[in-house]
Amino acid sequence: MNTRYSRITGTGSYLPPRRVTNAELVADLAARGIESSHQWIVERTGIEARHFADAGVACSDLALEAARQALQAAGVAAQDIDLIIVATSTPDMVFPSTACILQNKLGIVGCPAFDVQAVCSGFVYALTVADAMIRAGTARRALVVGAEIFSRLLDFNDRTTCVLFGDGAGAVVLEASDEPGILASDLHADGRHVGILCVPGHVSGGQATGHPLLTMDGPAVFRLAVGVLESAARAALDKAGLAASDIDWLIPHQANIRIMQGTARKLRLPLERMVVTVHEHGNTSAASIPLALDHAVRAGRIHRGETVLLEGVGGGFTWGAVLLKM
Repeated sequence: MNTRYSRITGTGSYLPPRRVTNAELVADLAARGIESSHQWIVERTGIEARHFADAGVACSDLALEAARQALQAAGVAAQDIDLIIVATSTPDMVFPSTACILQNKLGIVGCPAFDVQAVCSGFVYALTVADAMIRAGTARRALVVGAEIFSRLLDFNDRTTCVLFGDGAGAVVLEASDEPGILASDLHADGRHVGILCVPGHVSGGQATGHPLLTMDGPAVFRLAVGVLESAARAALDKAGLAASDIDWLIPHQANIRIMQGTARKLRLPLERMVVTVHEHGNTSAASIPLALDHAVRAGRIHRGETVLLEGVGGGFTWGAVLLKM
């Protein structure tokens, strides 16, 4: 009996048309009496621009466009999908899940569909769940999506957070295979740190209560991020019996160029082997890893047979890594 594996057979991504530069944000902050500059943002984050969705555009709309691209790249019809997982912190509504809404927009009926909420680590979590379900034989062909509209959670009076985030979606088709694709994963969370990156609001009695905008302790996130990303990466490598030198491409969560470079250095990987999109996309939370993966694949940088390490860290505090062969 052959061992059952899962493998990525198609990738896709989508960015809303509206590109917002640092200059635009700086001008908006200045109108509010808040000082900032393009140089200040770039030096601290590496971000030069990001994309914002227009009013009336839903998270599932972004997910739909990325999903269609991934399906086309895999040569798979929507009706052939038997599992849908959407990683998001910005769902269309409280319920049902964005995955069910996406399922309807794709014209698929019957397969399981659900959301995963692990904030910026969400895609790594979702890919791990889909891999486990395929290996267990409960699914054969999964659509895994990371989609976010973080612009609607931002406090545009807080220059330390409003410049960081953007909107977008990325998707992959993951199929059962006789060849190893997902080689290993390593997931973690530490709820003691819920307060360092959160949106502490909720809906009650038809009103948004609490503080329904993003808050972050940047220095605390930075201190935790580099260390846990390295440990998750090394744990995934150990599980697969590989060394850091076996990695062809590192695709970290695109949060902050300094965190990304710090992780690469700890793994002793040349920076040229790290996929970087943060300068153009900002931090798109659960969408950032699949967005970067698709951009690198379509640019002809990542090829079949190469070993890729995905890693993310986000509010919760959550973190994890997936090691895969394309």
